Amino acid sequence: RLVAAPDATTMTSSHKVVLLGEGRVGKTSLVLRFCRDTFTEGQPPTIQASCLERALRLGDKTVNLVIWDTAGQERFHALGPIYYRDADAALLVFDITDSDSFKRIQGWVRELRKMVGPEILLTIAGNKLDLARQRVVSQQEAQAYAESCGALYHETSAKLGKGIDDVFGSLGKRLLQQKLSKRGPAPSSLGGGSGRPLMVIMDDQPSSSSGSGRSGCC
Repeated sequence: RLVAAPDATTMTSSHKVVLLGEGRVGKTSLVLRFCRDTFTEGQPPTIQASCLERALRLGDKTVNLVIWDTAGQERFHALGPIYYRDADAALLVFDITDSDSFKRIQGWVRELRKMVGPEILLTIAGNKLDLARQRVVSQQEAQAYAESCGALYHETSAKLGKGIDDVFGSLGKRLLQQKLSKRGPAPSSLGGGSGRPLMVIMDDQPSSSSGSGRSGCC
């Protein structure tokens, strides 16, 4: 587990993030790349759900992301509400080479808005950018859809490690800003003048493929 040791001036907040998407789109690979910087070809499918944590430093604030990786297989879809009903944010993942996985994302968005409400923050990730030559869902189409439902859109490759920090960094920044907006104006230290947050991964031990002590939040 990744933890931060904030000083007296640092605010730490914890947020539940649920990953949704069809099976084999790379949800588990994304979160493992983010939390452990590992990638495994032929990653076994998630059974029901798993939980990982990682802390981000945004300016002088620390955001702890508690990430629930849900199973994509059809037989587990009915379990979705158990994991996302109290989530602060959702990361919806599709495979840019699979149009059906993109259509399914649209169904998840409707369900989240209905079951959780408009306050849940949405981010959509078009994964498998390493297979860009085989893509069937254009960046323009996915971007337009994300904007239509108030989500941010990113393209990623878990295999190559591309776009991963952008996805979770922007998600962490939005979650922190949402929390701070309930207390008062968000400080400028979150993003600076460039609009890009200062993000430092808080790691208190070296990364390892075994993940010892880093995967069991639940």
